[in-house]
Amino acid sequence: MARGEWRLQLHQRGNSICSYKKITLLVCFLNIVVALYSLRSLYASLYIYSGSVARNIVQYRPDQIRKMEESNQIRKAFKPLELIKLVKELEGEFSRENVVVELPRHLKQKIIDEVLQRLGSLNLSSNNISHSQVMAKEQEAIENWRKEKLEEVKLAVVRETSNSTIPLEEAEMLERALESDWAVVSEEIGLWIPTEVANEEHNDKPEGAADIEEEVLPGRPLPPECNAELHTDYGGTAVKWGLTHHKDSAADCCQACLDQAKHAREGEKKCNIWVYCPSQFGCHSPDIYEHKHQECWLKYAEKPKLNFKDRYPEWYRNSHPSAPVIVPWAAGVVSA
Repeated sequence: MARGEWRLQLHQRGNSICSYKKITLLVCFLNIVVALYSLRSLYASLYIYSGSVARNIVQYRPDQIRKMEESNQIRKAFKPLELIKLVKELEGEFSRENVVVELPRHLKQKIIDEVLQRLGSLNLSSNNISHSQVMAKEQEAIENWRKEKLEEVKLAVVRETSNSTIPLEEAEMLERALESDWAVVSEEIGLWIPTEVANEEHNDKPEGAADIEEEVLPGRPLPPECNAELHTDYGGTAVKWGLTHHKDSAADCCQACLDQAKHAREGEKKCNIWVYCPSQFGCHSPDIYEHKHQECWLKYAEKPKLNFKDRYPEWYRNSHPSAPVIVPWAAGVVSA
């Protein structure tokens, strides 16, 4: 009985082993079939692509190839080589001209020290020298230094030598900076001297016209306590801002000063100076505002001090080119 059961189990196990082998072989066979099919499809696609590429290639005849070579030779022969060369040279020169030489810091400092030493050697302490003469002497001294230094560096470049003050490697940079780029370099090192402004006075006054002392302010006459002064500008602390305070006449402006002083509150500054713009074209002032006709400034100063009287000085007009020759304001210090 036991032997018969053992044989039955062995028979079933052998059948299962055979079935496993069959399934494995079947799977392998299917994988091989799929791989062969994939390879065949890939080969067919490559064959189709290569055939289409080959069909797109144009086959030229020998005579056509010869004509194309002759055409290329003709184009090369007629190419404006000289013109292209000249254009490239001009482009190089133009680019070099527009590029400002960049001096090293120690070289800039050397220029500053030498310029300051040259300016320090000038004798400008005399009281008889005007502002324009001082500027002219300073400009002349700097220009003389620049020319002397330029000759020195040019000589060093030509001889290809160096000395104790100018190393050879810095000579070419200094030559370019002092000759063609001097305006830019002087601005970079902070060297700026205002040019002298030539203010020409034209005597275009008609015959018989009144002089400055004989002019009369438009409007009603001013009372004596106004102490009116033509072509005069007084300084002081503003108690009434003239930009927004206009009056029809100088007499009205003076009266406004008297009224403000009369009705001022305790601790408030009382007007004792009035400044009026009688010109229809406005009045010049060194501040940033545009002063218009009929501006009336009410001011206070413990000790009134003149800003300008009659004519603007030459040194002021040199630094303010838009300033007129004659002071356009009218002003006065009221009597207590």
